[in-house]
Amino acid sequence: MHAASRDALAVVSSYLDTVIEEADNAVAVAAQTGAELFDVVDALDGDRALRIAVADASLTAEQRTGLVSAVFAGKVSQATLELLITAARQVWSTPREFRAGLVQLGRQALLRSADKQGQLLQVEDELFRLSRILDKEAQLTLRLDDRSADRAAKRDLLAKVLYGKVTAVTEALALQVIGRPERNAIDDIDAVSKFAASLWGREVAYVVSAAPLNDSQNQALASKLEHIYGRAMSIHSEVDPSLLGGMIIRVGDEVIDGSTSGKLERLRVNLV
Repeated sequence: MHAASRDALAVVSSYLDTVIEEADNAVAVAAQTGAELFDVVDALDGDRALRIAVADASLTAEQRTGLVSAVFAGKVSQATLELLITAARQVWSTPREFRAGLVQLGRQALLRSADKQGQLLQVEDELFRLSRILDKEAQLTLRLDDRSADRAAKRDLLAKVLYGKVTAVTEALALQVIGRPERNAIDDIDAVSKFAASLWGREVAYVVSAAPLNDSQNQALASKLEHIYGRAMSIHSEVDPSLLGGMIIRVGDEVIDGSTSGKLERLRVNLV
């Protein structure tokens, strides 16, 4: 996002958190707001003129908010309408970035509902695990990534895969990702998992180990990485026996290869 849109999103994101914190039934308000924001995005996707007008910087804030009220009043809850009005009042760099902002706010609202239920860490982990499953299920991923396929059919396919296996918030987030792809199913779902980690102040460390890590090992590793990088870490781990031993850690663009296979490869190269 450009600077103006980042500033606008920060304002509306803060407003959303305040609304949820002050709500009598925070879980219900957050869940409803998230679902309705995705409905609004669908409406904007289907009406190009409206999508442009609600974020048109050449119009006054009053004109933009008046348009939002005229179109969505009575179709969404009052909390969602006030959020949309707050968003329309801001200056966004482009209509595309306004739409992207609403998508992120919808995800934020659903994740806050998980947080209020004590499930944020679980949702974060379930989304990461789903991205890893898709990485290994090529045929399923190809069907989900097919841009020519019907959105509803793809969502129905994934819903059948997820039924009874994840929290309601994880399922809702995964289905909305499949319905409005940005890159591909694996990367998009993983991005939402990283966003979930950021909501509780953590950066993601991706760990591939030769054997599963237990809770104590995960906690010890997180503590070491927090000391190295100076920020809290959320460990996303998977197992790859081909490493023979040790692990590979990736934080951002930095990779730490402490695997046995990596050491053997470096030894081989040095001997050549």
